[in-house]
Amino acid sequence: MRQASLIFRRRAGALALLAAATLGACNGGQSVSQSGVVQGNGLAPPGAPKGTCWGNIPTPAVLETVTEQVLVTPARMNADGTIAALPQYRTEQRQRIITPRKDRWFETPCPPAFTVELVSSLQRALQARGLYQGAVNGNMDDTTRRAVLAVQTAQGLRSDVLSIETARELGLVAVPRTK
Repeated sequence: MRQASLIFRRRAGALALLAAATLGACNGGQSVSQSGVVQGNGLAPPGAPKGTCWGNIPTPAVLETVTEQVLVTPARMNADGTIAALPQYRTEQRQRIITPRKDRWFETPCPPAFTVELVSSLQRALQARGLYQGAVNGNMDDTTRRAVLAVQTAQGLRSDVLSIETARELGLVAVPRTK
């Protein structure tokens, strides 16, 4: 017989990002950006076209820890209705996944096209929009990444890794022709 249970929810966001950063650093050729995006060689969603590059934002699973009091020995009652012995319970805990882990994939410029010139153009485009105050030096430094994060967060992509979509919107990468 199970009694009322207490339910605690834990959001494992920070822990999952730390795990992604640790695991990403262990895999050869992969890295993790400051915003927790896994990037690197061979990283692509299932069915991605060859020759494309991708970033991945892992969304952590939401876990629930359920704590229940399980009746071990019921109360013993006297004939007059008084309690002779109190019931005994044991505490059991278990975790279950409420929302499974998800990966949000987005296409990024590939290394042959991701040049110093592209980053310099990116910095100028961000500067023209008032989002970048640093030097135009062609380095994808913290200041540049923060500006990219600001632009993409406003578009619903919380990442400091430049996406193809953002690069196209800024006029840095050609938009493919439609047939």
